[in-house]
Formats: sequence, C-alpha cells, structure tokens
Amino acid sequence: MNIRILNILEQTMADGPGFRTAIYCAGCAHHCKGCHNPQSWDFAGGHEVTVDELLDVIKADSLSDVTFSGGDPFYQVEAFTELARRIKAETDKTIWCWTGFTIEEIQADPHLAQMLPYLDVLVDGPFILEQRDTSLLFRGSPNQRIIYLKGKPDDTIPGTVPLVPLR
Repeated sequence: MNIRILNILEQTMADGPGFRTAIYCAGCAHHCKGCHNPQSWDFAGGHEVTVDELLDVIKADSLSDVTFSGGDPFYQVEAFTELARRIKAETDKTIWCWTGFTIEEIQADPHLAQMLPYLDVLVDGPFILEQRDTSLLFRGSPNQRIIYLKGKPDDTIPGTVPLVPLR
C-alpha cells in the first residue's frame, strides 16, 4: 500500500513531545487561511512511498515516536490506518496525528474513524488565522484540541483534553 508524502523529518521536536519521526503527507482540502504548510494542499504533490518503506524508517530510529501531519492524513485514511496498525503491532511507539477535521466529524464517519483506535493523540480542528496564538503548544489556534485517545492521567501539556471515548 502506498502513501503520498512530502517529507519525512527524523528526530524533530516540533511535532509532539520528545523526539519524533514526522511523516508529512500530501493532500489537504481544508485550505486554512494562513496555513504554515500550504504546499501540502496538492493531492498530487510529493511522491509515493510504501507503508513498508515508512515502517523501515520509523523502526530504524529507536529514540523517536511518530507523528502524522501534512496535508491531512485523514485524506489517505486507508494507508495511514495500515501504517498506524503496523506501528502499533511491531513497535512500542506512540502516534500523534494532526488533522483539520474535528474529532466529532471523524467519529461520525466510519470511514475516517478507522484510524482512531491506533492513534494515541489527535490534534484536531482547522487552523483559524484570526485566532492565531503563538503561545499554544503544538497548535496554532485555540479551537484546535490535543486529545488523548488512549488516556493520560499525568497530562502536563496545557490545552489538552481528556480521553474521548471511541464510538
């Protein structure tokens, strides 16, 4: 199975806590005004890689957890679900995922919701330029939520929200 990506950024600390291997996917229809990555909107941009190739890069770095960003990974939900499933089956890494969809929109759509069981954290919602706040951790506007899907009793990241039960 292939995933269209723009880039893989290894050992980044900007895309979630600690070291992370960030997979930046191609394709986003949210087109948020002021998006920090508008080159990711093109669904034909970047290049294709296999899930196996991405998994090899992820597994090669024993120090880093994983981030899905973009673009929006939910526009390639089948492939990212397969990658996330394999990460969880073959490693002990956590997965953070950024999306312009809200958790409510994802949960209401069984097609989109298929990835949720494999994610640890979802950063949801579109970036709203008029609400831009550079003091926020890991998000650009306060409507975006950091949602622990697996629960996190020792939450220390301001602005996060508690476990959201999966339907």
